[in-house]
This record gives sequence, C-alpha cells and structure tokens, in this order.
Amino acid sequence: MVQKYEREPKRPRGRPRAYDADEALRQARNTFWKKGYSATTLDDLSEATGMNRPSLYGAFGDKRALYLATLERYVVANREAMDRELAAPMPLRQALMRIYDLALALYFDADGAAQGCFLIGTAAVEAVNDSEVRDVLGKGLLAFDKSFEARIRRAQEEGELDDAVDAKVLSKIASAILHTLALRSRAGDKRSTLRATAEAGVAMICATPRNAR
Repeated sequence: MVQKYEREPKRPRGRPRAYDADEALRQARNTFWKKGYSATTLDDLSEATGMNRPSLYGAFGDKRALYLATLERYVVANREAMDRELAAPMPLRQALMRIYDLALALYFDADGAAQGCFLIGTAAVEAVNDSEVRDVLGKGLLAFDKSFEARIRRAQEEGELDDAVDAKVLSKIASAILHTLALRSRAGDKRSTLRATAEAGVAMICATPRNAR
C-alpha cells in the first residue's frame, strides 16, 4: 500500500493534499545518483519530485535529510533483495552470480549507460566530512557482508565448502567483487568485462574442495 501524506491545515501553501512518498524518494534518489549530492540543488529535487520547496521541507526536511533518507532506503531495499535471492535453493556459485548479474543490471541503466552504485558512488564522497553519511555507508557495507556470510555458512553446512574456510573472509571477498563492479562500471568498464571479473571471483570463492581436510 502506498503511503500518503495529507496536507496540514495550517500550511495552505505547503505540501500537496496527497502525494506518493515512495515515488518522491525514488525520484530524489535518482537525482542524487545522477548528479551527486553536492551538485544536486533544491530546484533539481523540486523538479524531479514535483514538489515545491515548502513541500519538500515539510515532508522530508532539508536537502541533507532527504539524501540520508534515500541512502537508508537504498541500503534496506538492496539488503532485502540480496537476502531473498541468496535464500533461493541453488548452488553457491549460481547464487553469487545471480547477485552480481542483478547488480550489473542496476549499475547500467536500460540504455546501457553506466551509473554505478548509488551508495558507493555518492556516499563514499560525502562520508569524508559527514559522520552520519559515513555511518550509513559503513552499516550498509556491513549489512551486505553479513548477507554473503550467511549464504557462505549455508554452503558449508550443505557440504559445498570446507568447514575450515573462514566465512567472514570469503564474505568480504564477495563484497569486494560487488564494490569492484560498482566502481568500474562508473569508470567506464564494459558490462561484459565486469561479468567476466565476477565469474572469476566466484570461481575463486567456490574453489575449496568439498569436505577437504
């Protein structure tokens, strides 16, 4: 169900009577994603969301608060998507490639243009001087590590990987592959090349013999 926000009686020129908060946040995220936080203006956000400045402030707060909200939603949505895909009944190799294929589909838009990862591409820059952004970035990356770690431990339980393998280390390698795809897609690497990189990384993660001692 789409959440609606009603206009407050005391703000006749404030927010509209009803608007789609999810859609507004999605459009704001896309604007930050395309232009970066610093280069995005309130006029850009107003045009993208269809909301005037008083409406934006009334609903989300200032530009920084809106940016933090979009970051947090992005992390939650992607963590949920990762957990859902990794929970599917398939071999580890296939599950990891499923994640990387979905990531590449996200990092390249429908026209094939590279946009990279919203979290890494924008928050890594702002985190230098903003502790809240740094906190969201750090917790987001850790959340992705944990999703990979849970799937790798499952692979150990099911006999795909040796019990002696350090699941935490492998999870960080799996995340590092994801970061590489995000950064290099934005830097201009071809999608096909990046997928080959992901395949090589997955082969390395899954190379431990079953039940080796």
